[in-house]
Amino acid sequence: MTQLFTKKLWINADLESLPSYEESGNRYELIDGELFVTRAPHWKHQSVCGKVFSKLDRWSEQSKLGEVAIAPGIIFNDTNNVIPDVVWASNQTMASLDKGGHLTVAPELAIEVLSTGTENERRDRVTKLKLFAQQGVQEYWILDWQVERLEIYRLLDNNLEFVNTLSGSDRIISSLLPNFSCRVEEFFK
Repeated sequence: MTQLFTKKLWINADLESLPSYEESGNRYELIDGELFVTRAPHWKHQSVCGKVFSKLDRWSEQSKLGEVAIAPGIIFNDTNNVIPDVVWASNQTMASLDKGGHLTVAPELAIEVLSTGTENERRDRVTKLKLFAQQGVQEYWILDWQVERLEIYRLLDNNLEFVNTLSGSDRIISSLLPNFSCRVEEFFK
């Protein structure tokens, strides 16, 4: 992820002046007023996102407790506008969608699949982790498709604290998702 332009503080309205995704192939995110620009991700990255979505969607349809989405816009405020790879939000949280169909509050679960590059990894492991903690995301998963590993962070005392690293046949279980369980390797097949 690279910064496109230098500006002291970016706000949501500034994004309207940038080329659209269709025109440029770029996605724009704002974190604490800083503009981040990403290009279309690696095929394997998108494949993992789809598999995570599929597993959570199946569970969501059965449980009727909420909904999952791929790359939804979350507009926390005028200087924090992000697009996580996958999110799961409870029915209560889904009631906060704005007129444009964006979440304006933290989803219960945010998921990032790492993209290649030091800047991209720093954004997901540090910058977004901090933002999601500040906004109240209850659980944050970071998947690394290159080493087929999942890291889990949970909100404790207003910080997203590292809980566990899972891989292979390890099973993902979360109190946020009652009766949800799947092997980590299922995301990477």
